[in-house]
Amino acid sequence: MRPSLQTLRPWTRLIRFLGKDGKVYTGEPQQPLSWPKATATTSSGNQYNHELSAKVITGDIYSPTSSSVTNTIVPVAKLLSPLAYVPVFRCIGLNYAKHAEETKMPIPKNPILFMKPATALQDPFGNVVIPRIAENNQADYECELAVVIGKRCKDVKEEHALDYVLGYTIGNDISTRKWQGNNLGSGQWCFSKSFDTFAPLGPCLVSKELIKDPNQLTIRTRLNGKLMQDSSTSDMIFNVPRLIAFLSQSTTLMPGDVILTGTPEGVGFKRDPPVYLQHGDHVVCEIETIGELHNTVAYETKLSTK
Repeated sequence: MRPSLQTLRPWTRLIRFLGKDGKVYTGEPQQPLSWPKATATTSSGNQYNHELSAKVITGDIYSPTSSSVTNTIVPVAKLLSPLAYVPVFRCIGLNYAKHAEETKMPIPKNPILFMKPATALQDPFGNVVIPRIAENNQADYECELAVVIGKRCKDVKEEHALDYVLGYTIGNDISTRKWQGNNLGSGQWCFSKSFDTFAPLGPCLVSKELIKDPNQLTIRTRLNGKLMQDSSTSDMIFNVPRLIAFLSQSTTLMPGDVILTGTPEGVGFKRDPPVYLQHGDHVVCEIETIGELHNTVAYETKLSTK
């Protein structure tokens, strides 16, 4: 029997952060699972309702044998994306049964794939910036389970797929619906979802040791405190092992690649009346065992007038 990739890793939760000494670290947080609960967000960083600190992790996080959790504890000044760089965001559309139902679209026979560029990455508590060309084009939230690949894989079988997972985090697949539609977008999705800051990740990366079944997690979104999405990853049409096996067919998945696994029902553009993101809105994406991803919406034109 092949050993699991995750069993040798020294950490179970991983954060990337700016320490109060002004340096950037990777670490294992010392607070309980309920962190971080934000009391406010500011243009200069994030605030918590308690102090957050972490034991520093050294070495290559993608290598289970060369990374280690030290006894050095550093206070956190600002949370960053748990990944400094994402080579490719592979995103799955229409992957929840109830979301397919609300969009009145047929269940796909195979996963629907689109991409986001590395430049879409944003930190937890960072602003999601809606650019000038999209401010009147119906920006929307999509809370998603994000799967981070831990080592090169190609032509992986479903029964071995989770061996290649580094961990899980939360993503928000920010979308501009008019650019996604047939009029402006000509039926393709990538442009509408690929603007800078349109892929926030965080707050932490959680190992398989804590999430043994990624398809049994509660997933929720709150917009300005109102519950908008409330579902379970068990509603996925194609589960996580199936997605990894499908995407790795004749294609090499690299360490640090992120799979955004789709969003549940409750998105803004399918509400009656529709709900779209406005300047100053606060979006919280929550997934069981991982935590909360907080982001504030900022319209580019309003930022430039300050």
